[in-house]
Amino acid sequence: MSSGKVLLGLLAGVAAGALLGILFAPDKGSETRKKIIKKGDDFAGEIKEKFEEFLESIAGKMEEVKDKTSDITEKDEAKTAQE
Repeated sequence: MSSGKVLLGLLAGVAAGALLGILFAPDKGSETRKKIIKKGDDFAGEIKEKFEEFLESIAGKMEEVKDKTSDITEKDEAKTAQE
């Protein structure tokens, strides 16, 4: 299983646990709704951060592939020119 799936599962479990904890807490309905909205905003922020990290990782790997492809092409062109 990939680490991305494990991380996503972990975050979903934490969010579900936090939501259940809030729902079963002995607060007034208005207070509970405020807490749910705050937790939802926090969770959305965490997901956004993880997604941005993922995109940066993919962009870095794409750049590496591009560089390697460029190097191979240059070597091939140099080899062809010598022949």
